[in-house]
Parts: sequence; C-alpha cells; structure tokens
Amino acid sequence: MFRKTAVVATLLAGLIAAPAAAHRQWLHPSATVLSGDKAWVTVDAAVSNDLFYFEHMPLRLDNMKVWQPDGSEGKIQNASTGRYRSVFDVELNQQGTWKIGTGMSGIMGSYKLNGQEQRLPRGAAAADLAKLIPAGATDVRISENSSRNETFVTVGAPTTTVLKPSGKGLEVEWLTHPNDIVVGETVKLRFLADGKPAAGIDVEVVPGGVRYRDKLNDRALKTDANGVLTLDFATPGMVWLEAQLQDNKPSVPGATQRRLVYITTLEVLAP
Repeated sequence: MFRKTAVVATLLAGLIAAPAAAHRQWLHPSATVLSGDKAWVTVDAAVSNDLFYFEHMPLRLDNMKVWQPDGSEGKIQNASTGRYRSVFDVELNQQGTWKIGTGMSGIMGSYKLNGQEQRLPRGAAAADLAKLIPAGATDVRISENSSRNETFVTVGAPTTTVLKPSGKGLEVEWLTHPNDIVVGETVKLRFLADGKPAAGIDVEVVPGGVRYRDKLNDRALKTDANGVLTLDFATPGMVWLEAQLQDNKPSVPGATQRRLVYITTLEVLAP
C-alpha cells in the first residue's frame, strides 16, 4: 500500500470535490506504447473539470511513484509543479510494462465535545486517531478513505509483473492488458476489493477532449457478479476511468465505513 504523506490532504480535497464539481484527478502520459532502447515519457498530472485540460489545480507529486517492468521502484525526473499542473519525465530504460501512479490513505470524521460538533483535520492519518479524539467525546464517526491513480506505459513487448494486485484496497486485475486496448475489440478488467472480486461497484468512463464537445459522452457502468467490467471503444484516444466502492469493512480500528477509489488513464489505440 502507498505510504501516507502530507499529500493526503490535497488528494482528499480532490476526491471530495469530484461528485459535486466534476473535478477529476488524472495522469496523462505523452505516449503509452513505445519502442527502442532509450525511450522517455513525459507525464502531466492535474485536477480539472475538462479532460485533459489544465484549468483547476495541479496534482501534487509528493507521493508519485514509478515501478519498472521487473517490479522494482524507478524514479521520476525533471519534476515541476506549476499553477495548473505538475509534470515529470520517466526514463524507460527497461523493456516491458511500467506503472506510474500515486495513492493515499487516511481518515475523515467528526465527534461531539460538550455538545459541539468537531471535525477531524483534513488529511488525518489513521495512526493518529487515538490522539485526535479527546476524552469525553461522543457521537464519534470515522470513515476510512483510500485511493489509487495510475497509468501504464509499455516499451517493446508488454509484460505483467507490475499489473499484479497487492490484495489491498481497490485494484484492477487486468484481463486485457492496459496497453493493448484497440478500437472495436472487447476489453475486460476485474475490480478487486482487498483481493476479492468487487461486484456491482460504480465505474465512470469518460473519453478525453471534453472541452471540445457539447456532451460529456461519459458512461456510468457497474461491474458484474464476478467484479468484471466489459468495455469496447468506437474511437481512439485517451480515456479516463474511475471506480468507487463504499462499504462497512474498514481496516482502521474505530472506523465504521470506508470509501475506496481507483482511477486510471488508458489509451485506446487505432486498429
């Protein structure tokens, strides 16, 4: 699971805003399929209404990570955060599929003290929960929050090492390789919650270029009884996908519910 950092506050703010203001967190690689021995990719990272256009706020890079095709951790280079976006480079010096992403885990909640409702500070960590709830507090309500935001890039032949689920949080089992999505072909992916199929969860799929069309062209879908989502695409381009799961199975002692989010950016290739 991703380490907890100060970026939790920023990420939680983006998650809270998403349903009401349609602010979407996203990563946008300059390419997803490359060849050669000295390939590079540049990644934009932002939170915005329009995909993939910079007009709201940058996605912070404090917790951004890279996994090489052999599963070891790589590094980001030339990182910079501006007013509307962050940007960084990754040197793809191994053949195969790379994973690039960020994540968070934290808690939200409230309690009453002397009849007054108090809220936990935004971005609070589960490890600090005991210190955050004062003696005498009543009506304690704690929610666990966790999210992943990732994208994939392949150099040469695709590999699967970085695609293996960890068994923690909301993840994807890629039944179709994320860098082998082609117009007119069926795409299948299975969502897992703590390693088990997540049936009936909500998934939103939005093609890029929102700024330049009248309709969002989004699709609101649900996974089947086996946690599988089946997709197909009529046109090529970048696509944003977000899945959400809310349940009463938190891992944090004292929490009564949790919200899990998985976000990915995929490229649909021309046939």
